[in-house]
This record gives sequence, C-alpha cells and structure tokens, in this order.
Amino acid sequence: MEKAAKQNSVEAQYNLGICFYHGRGTARNYEEAAQLFLAAAKQGNARAQLNFANICYFGQGVEQSYSQAVQWYEAAANQGHLKAQLNLGNCYNKGQGVKQDYVQAFKWYEKAAKQGDATSQHNIAAYYENGQGVKQDFEKAVKWCRKSAEQGFAEAQYNLGAYYYIGQGVPQDYFEAVKWFKKAA
Repeated sequence: MEKAAKQNSVEAQYNLGICFYHGRGTARNYEEAAQLFLAAAKQGNARAQLNFANICYFGQGVEQSYSQAVQWYEAAANQGHLKAQLNLGNCYNKGQGVKQDYVQAFKWYEKAAKQGDATSQHNIAAYYENGQGVKQDFEKAVKWCRKSAEQGFAEAQYNLGAYYYIGQGVPQDYFEAVKWFKKAA
C-alpha cells in the first residue's frame, strides 16, 4: 500500500492515512496521516478532505486551524459528503474559521438533513424554532424534530415531547408528549 500511495494512488493514500491515524498495523502517527490525507484530498477524495479537515480542526499532526478545516470541509461538502456538510454547518453556527452566519449554517445543515442525518435534522428543527437563519416556523420545527426523533436521537425525542406537551407546532397532546419523553429517557 505504501508503494501505491507514493505513486499517487488516491485510495492507497486515503487507506494508509486511516492506518496511521488509528494505529492499525503500524504505530499511530498523526503527522503521517495528515500528509497522506492531504495528498488524497488534493486529488479530490471527499473522505480524505473530511479527514484532513478534522485533523486541521483538532490540530492533530498539523497546527490547529479552523480556517483550513473550513476550506476542506467545504471541498468535501460540495461533493455531497454528509459529515462534511454537518461539520461545515457547525463551523458557520459557531463562527469557527468563518464569520458566524446562521443562514450558511442552515444551508449546510439542511443538505445533510435531507440525506437523513439525525443531528442535522435536529439542528434544522432548532433553527426553525428560534428563527435563526430562517423565518420562525414551529410546524417545520416539529417536522424536522420528528425526523430526527424517529431515528432515535434522544434530544430530538425529548424536544418533540415538549412540543406536544405545550402544543407548539402541533395540537397539545399529553399522551403523545409522554410517549416521546419515555423514548428520550
């Protein structure tokens, strides 16, 4: 695999990067993993772009840099990589590596949510509930919260129970509230 990686095989670079990152079959080496992920990322491999972004975000084997992380999250997110879309949304939400921008955060969360990511669906629900980056809409908040809750996301299950308990975005229904509270517990 090392020979293939040196010959610019994207898959070999990515897989060898995974081995070094996790210490599988070799000693853990974040610096080597970073170099391999970067080489594959530059060739357009979305998984390598995500992994190199994570390395930059946390400063593993490279100097910590939110702005570099955002650059690589965006590259992978533009290829439709769900986790990169979620992470890019998080960066915009928190203003890490970019100016805080709830509209952009919502945009990237929505892309991941539409691919079925429960965390992103829950984030979208919160944005609709609070009117962050979008017009406040409790019915849409409930819709996205339900999608997340139905996947077993406990915080969404609790929030869905709360919507039913107070009758926000849905008719008040204590039985339905208890059902969701139980699932969250």
